[in-house]
Amino acid sequence: MVKTDIDAFLRDIALRLRPRMNELVNPLVTSMREEVPSVWAHEDLSALATDAAHQHIDTVLQALERGFSLSGVRAPQAAINFAKRLAERGGQIPELLRAYRIGHATALAMVRQEAARLTTDPELRDAVSDTLIAGSFDYIDLASEQVVTAFQQARDSRLQRRLVVVNEASRRIGTSLDIVRTAQELAEVGTAHLADFVTVDLLDTVLGEAGPPPAQDALVVRRVAQHSVLGDCLESLLPTGRAHSFATESGPASALAAGRPLRHRITPADIPAWLARSENQRRCIGDFGIHAMLLIPLWARGSPLGIAQFFRHHDAAPFDDDDLLLAQEIASRAAVYIDNARMYTQERATALTLQRSLLPNRMPRHDAVETAARYLPSGARAGVGGDWYDVIPLSGARTALVIGDVVGRGLYAAATMGRLRTAVRTLTDMNLMPDELLTHLDDVVIRLQHEEGQDLDGISATCLYAIYDPVTRICSLASAGHPLPAVVLPAADGGLTTPEFADVPIGPPLGLGGLPFETAQLELPEGSLLALFTDGLVESSDRDLNLGLAKLLAVLGRAGSSLEDVCDQLVDALLPRRPADDVALLLVRTRALNTDHVSTLEVPSSPSAVSLARAYATDQLAAWNLDDLAFSTELMVSELVTNAIRYGRDPIRVRLILQSTLTCEVADAASTSPHLRHARTYDEGGRGLFLVAQLAARWGTRYTRDGKVIWAEQSLPDSS
Repeated sequence: MVKTDIDAFLRDIALRLRPRMNELVNPLVTSMREEVPSVWAHEDLSALATDAAHQHIDTVLQALERGFSLSGVRAPQAAINFAKRLAERGGQIPELLRAYRIGHATALAMVRQEAARLTTDPELRDAVSDTLIAGSFDYIDLASEQVVTAFQQARDSRLQRRLVVVNEASRRIGTSLDIVRTAQELAEVGTAHLADFVTVDLLDTVLGEAGPPPAQDALVVRRVAQHSVLGDCLESLLPTGRAHSFATESGPASALAAGRPLRHRITPADIPAWLARSENQRRCIGDFGIHAMLLIPLWARGSPLGIAQFFRHHDAAPFDDDDLLLAQEIASRAAVYIDNARMYTQERATALTLQRSLLPNRMPRHDAVETAARYLPSGARAGVGGDWYDVIPLSGARTALVIGDVVGRGLYAAATMGRLRTAVRTLTDMNLMPDELLTHLDDVVIRLQHEEGQDLDGISATCLYAIYDPVTRICSLASAGHPLPAVVLPAADGGLTTPEFADVPIGPPLGLGGLPFETAQLELPEGSLLALFTDGLVESSDRDLNLGLAKLLAVLGRAGSSLEDVCDQLVDALLPRRPADDVALLLVRTRALNTDHVSTLEVPSSPSAVSLARAYATDQLAAWNLDDLAFSTELMVSELVTNAIRYGRDPIRVRLILQSTLTCEVADAASTSPHLRHARTYDEGGRGLFLVAQLAARWGTRYTRDGKVIWAEQSLPDSS
């Protein structure tokens, strides 16, 4: 058979078939719809597949008109677009190739039928059939190679886009440890890449809300974030911060309970009741043409947190499988960030509650000093620290001033702070000098390190301990690695002198062991101002320490009469809105005890001096109009002086102090301390301290450089 005859016959077939294009395309589309139904699940794919079938038939007929020459033949543009869209819709290459095989077989059968109808020559018919088969396979190979390349490029582009979106979500979501802010970031990323309107609802348990118990037939959530590119109407459907509920059989409740996402198609006639609860809401949804929705449950670490809803406008394509996977990826990351923020918020609240419960609830009134204090937790992610302060009344009208800082953050630091504050209060009962107290406190920290199996850096703290005596106006203080206090003395003209930091040796931080601490003494005129603080007040990453110290002195130089106002001025001048470290601040203004309220008697070491001491006490109480306490005070003075004469050493001194209580002190040069005993019936001694303990509200022993002091306090009668 001559090739020109075959080409002429094929050209004749093409010319006869061209007017019947629709008759050829319709069976082809029908076959593909039956054999590859997934392609027709999307309207845009269905339309592109039909256009591709038309253009394929036209391309083949053109090739037949040229003698079935395939040189320069390319896959139709509609076929390229169909392959790209199939890739964007998450389709697979086998679906694409199956569609080509079905189309090839159908089109080949139709052309062969037309050839059989036009000729009865079996030789021509067989030659034409062989040519058609060979040519059609060559065309399918060329076209499928081109569309598969387009498919792969579109798929790679889709995957690249997904990676870009996921990367952007990682960058934009979770920038803070704030639950609401993280949810809002999820909504904003969702509207930037996936949807036209996004809402985020969280369970009240995630937000730490303690509302009424939820109904058994409803899921109660709170709208914490939403974002729309369509207008304010949608955002007004349910304002943020408002609690609402979903019925248990509703889409959001089902998705959250099962932990699986759901897709919904929405029509104006079929708007779910849980989506629009009023006619205005229905009208708003209908006006903006919301037609597609994704429900993505927010789960993290095996626990439900809430639900994210993604909506699309009718101009956008419905959500496909790829959109669903991308939304799940973004939402799962956001859920982890939200859960991190939830755990941080809970731990921070717990640590802050613990911290505040371990600090003084209010500053008690002290006759020796006027005080004001502030504690400010850090605003950083690290959480609450271990800063603390304390004001402790001591015997002899004295007051202990304490400020400290535990290294670290969180619950552990707060708990350690509580243990150290308790230890300091216990040690103050021993009436130790500041350096001795810090030595004992250092031992406490080292013992805690050993008990918890930590190294020397595991538990570390700084502490400043001071004792102010209003009788002598002497402030004794020692520092264990802590910043020194600022001192402002009153000037002769009634103003203030230039503030400066106390010139006191700074010892090592607590927890190192074996290194000494040193006590220094400052004489403070009445009205002197002391500022005790932790390093968070003056030190920050964006400010030099010396600059912070200079600003502190500048504010103190302008200090007024109100310590509360001075505290506020220091906080406003030195701290940002969210300080990086927690801060403790203790301001102290000293007072001097009136000399008329202190009386001292030197007692000779002779038994006959006991009666002189009793008479002295009686006369002094009469002068103070405290006759009601004369008997008990006379008895206590008698017993304490007797003990000092019998067991102590010269010099012996009796001192009476009238403040908020009446204090009786007997000092001697011996370092031995008497012990409370319970005398038996026929014992001649051993009852002295027992009587003192019964008569006094508090009593104890205080050691000094020169000996010891036995003291006893009595409450003043109401009439005084």
